[in-house]
Amino acid sequence: MSHPTTRVLAMLELLQADHRLTGPVLADKLGVQERTVRRYAALLAELGIPVTAERGRYGGYRLLPGFKLPPLMLTDDEATAVVLGLLAGRRLGLPPEATESALAKVGRVLPAALRGRVQALRETLGLTLTPREGPDTAASVVLALAGAVHDHRRVRLRYRSWQGADSERDLDPYGLVFHSGRWYVTGHDHRSGEVRTFRADRVLEVTRGLQSYEVPDGLDPVQQVMRGLAGVAYAHEVEVLLETGLAEARRRIPPVAATLTETAGGVLLTARAERLDGMAQMLAGLGWPFQIRRPDELRTAVRDLSARLLAQADR
Repeated sequence: MSHPTTRVLAMLELLQADHRLTGPVLADKLGVQERTVRRYAALLAELGIPVTAERGRYGGYRLLPGFKLPPLMLTDDEATAVVLGLLAGRRLGLPPEATESALAKVGRVLPAALRGRVQALRETLGLTLTPREGPDTAASVVLALAGAVHDHRRVRLRYRSWQGADSERDLDPYGLVFHSGRWYVTGHDHRSGEVRTFRADRVLEVTRGLQSYEVPDGLDPVQQVMRGLAGVAYAHEVEVLLETGLAEARRRIPPVAATLTETAGGVLLTARAERLDGMAQMLAGLGWPFQIRRPDELRTAVRDLSARLLAQADR
């Protein structure tokens, strides 16, 4: 809860949950000094939220009796989208404490009739998504990286590798990507001189700099992260020209599987594969004419697949 605005809103949340809280209690819960609590109370008052301070042994801060924030006016579709997004986010790896807290806050400010329907959705919904497990990424890291990407500002990262070694590096962040329950940042790493991808849960600290940069034309952060992850695990580099349109290819082939580039004669598929027989099966399943550019071993895998299918057809 490092951002002042976040702490001011947290103070409002605390005061709504409890009729009266002392300065020391609020300071402890917010992680600030008592004089900062007084400043936050003044800010809330300036926003038209009636926070009063009472002196004396039993004094403290409280909202005027009868004050409530206006209901959050969402349509049924909007409320469903919010709840589904939070529930799915929890399964995808977002911190469960954050998603549960957000769901509770949304529920408290919905109109009564809609609140009941949303609660029924939460209690009856079944998800087929397998819960993701792994280290949480600090929200402060994600927000700092997102701001730097948006403003094209270089950052200095304090980073811990999978081996446990700490390092510092200057990064021009090109994009932030959420994949399989983890956050990744990709950009130009000045330490190595290359475009690299880093796991955000291994970032210990982000310091924003003043230097600006330009993102290379045509760079797709999602594809960059997918290539980086695939390059770690798979050995075979594949290039195939698919005789179809780019829109159709993107509907059938997910970004995690390959990079698709529109070119003369169709769409160029580039990927890395662990097994070429699996790549041959994927190409056959697409049903489009194709031309193999590399590797030559993929031609052999396609011929072997064809022979196996012919043998099955003759049984």
